[in-house]
Amino acid sequence: MLIGSYQHNIDSKGRVIMPAKFREELGEVFYATKGTDGSITVLSTEAWEELGKKICSLPSAKTKDLKRFIFSSAAELCPDKQGRILLPPVLRNYAGLDKDVMIIGTGSRVEIWDLDRWNKYNEDISESQVLEIMDLYEI
Repeated sequence: MLIGSYQHNIDSKGRVIMPAKFREELGEVFYATKGTDGSITVLSTEAWEELGKKICSLPSAKTKDLKRFIFSSAAELCPDKQGRILLPPVLRNYAGLDKDVMIIGTGSRVEIWDLDRWNKYNEDISESQVLEIMDLYEI
């Protein structure tokens, strides 16, 4: 399970260290695409292929925007010997990443956030919102 939060910096070439614990779970090759809330979503090969099959099985007329959003910005990522991944400019621009980032585990996925955006998100979400979701799904 992908859990925890790690703060890192993006270097001048657009590379960031993917935490070792996440690399172990994600595998040698994994995928990144635009996520929600202005973050980048990172998936293992298995999860990426499963998501791709689900999306491609949907009627094109109703899901063309979703397909464009997910697939046009997607990138295959292979960490180097130092554990760094190169985030393509399209993803860095989308998520507003240029220096400080927060890399978080969300169970089955990893999200990469601009640190300021992550901090703002955490300021805006309330315990009552979380409790409401937990009650809704009987967690």
